[in-house]
Amino acid sequence: GCLCFSARRKTHGFTSVAKGPPSKKQKQEKQRGRKDKPAQHTFSHPLLAASLKGHSGNVTCFDFSSNGKYLASCADDRTVRIWSTKDFLDREHKCLRANVELDHATLVRFSPDSRAFITWLANGDTIRIFKMMKKDDGTMSFKAAPEDFPQKHKATILNIGIAETGKFIMSASTDTCINIWDLKGEVLASINTNQITNSYAAISPCGRFVASCGFTPDVKVWEVCFGKSGEFKEVVRAFDLKGHSAGVHAFAFSNDSRRMVSVSKDGTWKLWNTDVEYKKQQDPYLLKTVPCSSSEGSRVALSPDGRVVAVSDGCNVAMYDAASGKLEEELHGVHSGEITELRFDINGRFLVCSGDKAIRVFHNTPGYRAAIRDMQDMLKKAQNEAMKQRLQQQIKEAQSALDTVLAAPSN
Repeated sequence: GCLCFSARRKTHGFTSVAKGPPSKKQKQEKQRGRKDKPAQHTFSHPLLAASLKGHSGNVTCFDFSSNGKYLASCADDRTVRIWSTKDFLDREHKCLRANVELDHATLVRFSPDSRAFITWLANGDTIRIFKMMKKDDGTMSFKAAPEDFPQKHKATILNIGIAETGKFIMSASTDTCINIWDLKGEVLASINTNQITNSYAAISPCGRFVASCGFTPDVKVWEVCFGKSGEFKEVVRAFDLKGHSAGVHAFAFSNDSRRMVSVSKDGTWKLWNTDVEYKKQQDPYLLKTVPCSSSEGSRVALSPDGRVVAVSDGCNVAMYDAASGKLEEELHGVHSGEITELRFDINGRFLVCSGDKAIRVFHNTPGYRAAIRDMQDMLKKAQNEAMKQRLQQQIKEAQSALDTVLAAPSN
């Protein structure tokens, strides 16, 4: 589904971050600014692949485009920045800047065609859509849709999303409300989660489900149903993840939506098999319960292949092997503040997080190790020679990629 908007507003231009040498006046201003500002939080770790620095305010949210080429981030500096994922490992990280007129965005999510993004406006308390346009010289410009969505939430917003099908937009607030919108800003349905308060909500990567968690010890999942010719029909309860003994902070889906992970106040994360026939009342299977550190605002991420679970606790991140539950990596003091967003890139090569002015990109070494282990198991069972050779080759490539990562000097 393509997001098309006719926009008559003037185009918001962008500036690329790499600039010429500063003038004397700029240098003086910079020195003056330096005295007033607290020192930038420094952080280093062998697995740190990149620190994306471009925002002058705290980054509250970021998102990967579904074609894997871009990362969009928003901050309270009134900008959304678009980064190229292919230069994560380079020394320089250029970005494009979209200005958020007279407001700032607290949330940003890409459209399925990677040609637009939606933002949640802090002061406007609403959704604004931006279209990304390639100019004749190959650079990008950003154009806001002529109208923002109407204001429909009473409480603070938690999350927004666009379904991968392009059929709907979701917004969820800290009360018990989730709104399902069409792309023009009409509310198709409102869900009352009955969770006393919501702590997190999201759309599944397949675009069929909306899920939420909160004060109650479960994750509730609904299916957003459309008719044969694409018309909205209804929102129906699909299944629940039941098993935590206290409120759930957050959850995440694997890329194919067949696995989910949840992290709770009860000090555990749980991995679920959600590939079930819920229409026949089949419940998701609990695969694993693992103790972890968590707190209000904790985030959880599941690698696209479902092999690695990452959990944030304040400014720390822990990475676990999903199959064994083994703690593989601990990243302490990654940001100067609480981690606001935690995600794997769409290829599962990197784990990315935000929590101050920088965005940290880590190599997903537990993912490489888990893939190697899985292939070694398959190799033991492999019957034919061609299969064995192919697996041996893949193991070799994965091992070589892992060795390269571990040998590289961290940024």
